[in-house]
Amino acid sequence: MPSIAKETLSAKLPQVDCEWSEFRDQSRVKIAPSSLLQVLFCLRDQAGFNQLTDVTCVDHLEMAGATDRFELVYVLLNIDSGERVVVKTFLNEPDLKIQSATSVWFGADWLEREVYDMYGIEFEGHPNFKRLLLPEGFASFPLRKDYPQQGRGERHNFPVITRAES
Repeated sequence: MPSIAKETLSAKLPQVDCEWSEFRDQSRVKIAPSSLLQVLFCLRDQAGFNQLTDVTCVDHLEMAGATDRFELVYVLLNIDSGERVVVKTFLNEPDLKIQSATSVWFGADWLEREVYDMYGIEFEGHPNFKRLLLPEGFASFPLRKDYPQQGRGERHNFPVITRAES
């Protein structure tokens, strides 16, 4: 079965460099960070991918053959056809900034905040960009591969919140 996403992006955005792959009937496309919003808008408006299912990140530090450190992953669903597409883009330090997808799907709000808390990726243009899972003073990003398993001693600074106070 041909991919609606692939056909649409090829027809509507021929100037965008897309690297396609498939796994278990699921299409995946790698794009440049600068093309992200353009691709997401096209997939939503032209291909019917009307649900943002997930936004996550993968740290490829010390992964054999990896050329980029952070892989930002957007999982989209076309509710009518049931087709899913995974849109991937890659970021490297020191420039860990990308445009927020909240202008495409407002549901990206908490997902992007979670990615920031865990990996340190900044989403420019986000309407409420503040910590979601960790305290404001927390200076590290615990899902990065270079973060020590035992932490960096931050937990002793966490305020104790009782059930009554929460």
